[in-house]
Amino acid sequence: MSHLLSILILMPLLVGVLCFLVGEKEAKALALVASLATFVLSLGLWVGYDPSGVAFQFVEQVRWIPEFGVSYAVGIDGISLLLILLTTFLGPVIIVSATPAVDKSIGAYLGWMLVLEGAMIGTFAAMDTFLFYVFWELMLIPMYFLIGIWGGKNRIYATIKFFLYTMVGSLLMLVALIWLYRLHLETQGQYSALLTDYYGLAIPRSAQMWLFGAFALAFAIKVPMFPLHTWLPDAHVQAPTGGSVILAGVLLKMGTYGFVRFAMPLFPDATVAYLPCLIGLSVIGIVYGALVAMVQDDVKKLVAYSSVSHLGFVMLGLFAFNTLGWTGGIYQMLSHGLSTGALFLLVGVLYERRHTRAISDYGGIASVMPAYSFVFMLVTFSSIGLPGLNGFVGEFLVLLGSFERSPWMTAAAATGVVLGAVYMLWMVQRVLFGPLENEENKGLSDLTWREWAYLAPILVLIVVMGVLPGPFLAVLEPSVDRILEMMQSRMEPTSLVMLLGEGP
Repeated sequence: MSHLLSILILMPLLVGVLCFLVGEKEAKALALVASLATFVLSLGLWVGYDPSGVAFQFVEQVRWIPEFGVSYAVGIDGISLLLILLTTFLGPVIIVSATPAVDKSIGAYLGWMLVLEGAMIGTFAAMDTFLFYVFWELMLIPMYFLIGIWGGKNRIYATIKFFLYTMVGSLLMLVALIWLYRLHLETQGQYSALLTDYYGLAIPRSAQMWLFGAFALAFAIKVPMFPLHTWLPDAHVQAPTGGSVILAGVLLKMGTYGFVRFAMPLFPDATVAYLPCLIGLSVIGIVYGALVAMVQDDVKKLVAYSSVSHLGFVMLGLFAFNTLGWTGGIYQMLSHGLSTGALFLLVGVLYERRHTRAISDYGGIASVMPAYSFVFMLVTFSSIGLPGLNGFVGEFLVLLGSFERSPWMTAAAATGVVLGAVYMLWMVQRVLFGPLENEENKGLSDLTWREWAYLAPILVLIVVMGVLPGPFLAVLEPSVDRILEMMQSRMEPTSLVMLLGEGP
């Protein structure tokens, strides 16, 4: 299908707008059908994608603002393919989980979710930098309303903090994009906003340092990397369950994807220069996120801080600057989207029954919710990287790749794996096991058919990605190799020597 990407972008956007205009019953049906159709159609990308082909496939390009070299240009490589599939997979999961969790203005809630899904797909598919920026900014609007209207009691504070942090990053990126735009005009004699044209620019090292800094700050806020992470726990805790799932599952990956697609390929010399600092911040984020998660008494905030630690592993893999590290980091992006998304869904299940997230309010519920406890344990094992489940593959590849770059930093990062097991298993022990002392917990009902409907597909993927990672890695590796080869071919000799000379 020649316009498949455009259909995947426009379908949720248009149906999302329609959900605002119809009744709640019609909105539920429309949202579910649209999200399922989007996922089914997105499988056509997987079927039709050729890993051995050119860098970008399913390319569509239409002149948009020709006098300024701006076009509607979309396409995918192996990296964006898997992230789009993750987005469309989580879409129906969030729609099904919305009821009965959302008890007001369900049509508007579903509408914003679909608009957000369309914007995220557009961000991953955009090949024109102006189009990328439009979708990047569009994502902020639905998330702003999802937290601000359907969030917890401190939702306004969390919403404003989220908006301010991400807006600062967006403005920095806009300045850098304008600089690149002018640089293309000065060196090539014409305007262009195509990312592929920017890949061919010879950007002076001094300019790279400033431009990389602007892009890196914008993307580091979105990841979020330490010490720019403080907006994330507030946003997660105050967001409705579906908002937390999409925030952890996909939105955070916009930052890591930005490093892969923009910051590192465009400015390879600056990346090498900043590498020691970036690796250090990644390791600090891994250990810091784990230690802070360990002392939380709110189960949702504990899962939120675990994201800081897990995304630190992703960034460590990317800054390893080799195929193993990049492949592991991107695989970890996918795994984190599934396991942490499932954890937020499971926390939401408990909250709907008890309306409390305090760990001390639970204990012993495995005796009354055995199916729920089994699912919780499986997802926990995925999160801590148990061999045979999806979390192990990415972390293992990241540690292998980063060891080639910096053995000592890898050793420090590996402590995050141990700490992750400590805080997750300790949380499980306090929530699920022990004596059932709280009277309110004795009447808790186990998983319903609706909850099984949106949790079961995630569980299947968690196992499949852990046991059979080969098909996913086969799609990833050629795209990763192409980008790494392009970066090395554009480096100055001194940067290449620094990069290749930093191994053991």
